[in-house]
Amino acid sequence: MRILIIEDEIVIARFIEQQVQNISPSFEISIAISVDEVEHLFPNFMPQLVICDIELNDKLDGIELLRQLKKSHIFETVFITSYKSMNMINRAFEIEPLNYIIKPLDENRLYAGILPAIKKIKENLPQPATDLNETISQSELNILRLIAQQKTTREIANILNLSPYTIKNHRHNICRKLRLNDETNALLKWSLKNQHLLAK
Repeated sequence: MRILIIEDEIVIARFIEQQVQNISPSFEISIAISVDEVEHLFPNFMPQLVICDIELNDKLDGIELLRQLKKSHIFETVFITSYKSMNMINRAFEIEPLNYIIKPLDENRLYAGILPAIKKIKENLPQPATDLNETISQSELNILRLIAQQKTTREIANILNLSPYTIKNHRHNICRKLRLNDETNALLKWSLKNQHLLAK
């Protein structure tokens, strides 16, 4: 599981990192201490869970930063904050975090706040890659990879030298095989969430 910690105090960020590693040493963890670092890291790292301090002392606070990221990425959130105001909590919950941890942080608070989020993400992980390869053809896999790069149907058609109509048919078939609703963004959401399955 890929986990991004957003915290502008590096000592606290390292403490959170250590507690997450205590839950499972196999997690892949990155730390960002500024909004610019987050924007640089995010597209390549594609975290499944973001543990984010709300007060970042930066051009955006944690809530607004994640609100913007959620427009083009799919991930779960755990917020950390020293604020206890109802207004702050209500703002945070507008982007549907899995949990909300109040500072001061200690091992027990972090464990209790992060573990349920990790368990929920694990429960929602898709079928293994071997099952995907048995279900999806190579050409469909190529299309999924391009969808994950947020290419449009027309752009995919141009790249693969196929007609947009053919790509639409493929998209429909992929939705059916993955048991997704045949809606506009269904494949984009799925491919962004499951990029680890699409790696060559």
